Amino acid sequence: MSTEAATSVHALIECGAARSPDAPYAIGLVNGQTLRYGELAASCRRVGALLRSHGLSSGDTVSVVMPNGLQTLRVLLGAMHAGMIVNPVNLLAQPEQMRYVLGHSDCRLVCVAPEWEARVRALLAGLDRPVAVIVADPDAAALPGEADSSPAAPVDEPTPNAVALLMFTSGTTGVPKGVMLTQANLAANAHAISAEHGLSAGDRVLAVLPLYHINAFAVTMLAPLAHGGSLTMPAKFSAARFWEQAAGCTWINVVPTMISYLLEGADRDDLPPRAQTAAIRFCRSASAALPPEHHRAFEQKFGIGIIETMGLTETVAPAFSNPLDAGRRKLGSVGRASGCEARVIDAALQPVPTGTTGELAIRGPNVMRGYYKNDPATRDAFTPDGWLRSGDLGHVDADGFFFVTGRIKELIIKGGENIAPREIDEALLAHPAVLDAAAVGIPDPHYGQEIMACVVLREGIACSADDLRAFCIEHLGRYKTPKLLRFVAELPRGPSGKVQRLKLLELLELPDG
Repeated sequence: MSTEAATSVHALIECGAARSPDAPYAIGLVNGQTLRYGELAASCRRVGALLRSHGLSSGDTVSVVMPNGLQTLRVLLGAMHAGMIVNPVNLLAQPEQMRYVLGHSDCRLVCVAPEWEARVRALLAGLDRPVAVIVADPDAAALPGEADSSPAAPVDEPTPNAVALLMFTSGTTGVPKGVMLTQANLAANAHAISAEHGLSAGDRVLAVLPLYHINAFAVTMLAPLAHGGSLTMPAKFSAARFWEQAAGCTWINVVPTMISYLLEGADRDDLPPRAQTAAIRFCRSASAALPPEHHRAFEQKFGIGIIETMGLTETVAPAFSNPLDAGRRKLGSVGRASGCEARVIDAALQPVPTGTTGELAIRGPNVMRGYYKNDPATRDAFTPDGWLRSGDLGHVDADGFFFVTGRIKELIIKGGENIAPREIDEALLAHPAVLDAAAVGIPDPHYGQEIMACVVLREGIACSADDLRAFCIEHLGRYKTPKLLRFVAELPRGPSGKVQRLKLLELLELPDG
């Protein structure tokens, strides 16, 4: 089987090992180790055998509570290679959320980093089923007991429709929903990402996003398997060391928050030596909207073009991407449908004309099977004719480029007029004193909703609320200018970098800016 025809994570790994066993797949910056394709396939077989020695079989769920590291990669890939379901647990989750995920996932075993062991065992103690625990250093060369576990026979490839990933969404309201993604979903998007960005065996990506988030899981861990490329993995994102860590990489995959931090560092210090960035062909921005001001500033400062993309956990990360050709990209757009179909629908779930605002809907081989043990939510997520409802508001232009203006649940409706929070954000971000900003609707007795904006100022630059209001009146008009302004140290964000707007309402009682 060729890698191009692979319809499972198992096949991606085995084909890569057969094609180029000595080629590097992952380089760990913590310990300097290199994991090669042949070694990866062999380690996946051993990891699968170890998990089976603990009583697990195909279709069972393995939860992973570990930060980034080569061992974390091996656990995630090894379990999926064996036909099991991996459940990477968000390390930023509150204890009750983590308890819910471990309980709801029906996991049979947890692989946990040493510093998380006590907390995880305490959470597991409250469950009504036994759960095995393997304590694993994220950067160790092998799992405890792995050397004694050798596969007795080759493991059959999982079927394409077998669930391979159970990833819980970090919703702003209610309990997290477990997104079920199949072997075929994951393989399809690995191929789509590779094709969209023109990636090949010589390409290497800097993997700074956490593997418990779908972006890192799909784009930096799985996509290289489809084109025989590699990744460089530091322990975590560091703005101060980012360019040093990126040396030797040909592309970087980040979220808008990281772009903001890198720009802030460049404002204070010298730009990185050209030798550290010369090989980088493009920067891929994903998971949240990238303000055009930051887009322009990054390209000007670092000389690296940005490809803006967007997707959901439910679509294995990217469902939209701007073209590889810089001349065809559109600033402010998340791009065209990538590896799937997309359209804009109205409240009656019917397609709307080009340029009309509605909800983005997606259909294709990357779309999830559904939500785990939640049939009502699964039914609500799809239109009767099988399109996934994204919950994102936006429109598509005549060239097929999609523009996202906000979330349906976050839309501000003031006096009957719909106002997209992103429009307010971008106006504030155009002010030279503003580092970060986010708007949200607040209750108002006259208009139904008014606008509150929370602002993070740049270090060492003074700016008053009156200054910002005057700026907004000039750029937005008086009707869309925030009634309240709150100056904060940072905005609440999820692991993907998206602002958790509804949490901004907790700041409502602060004194007016």
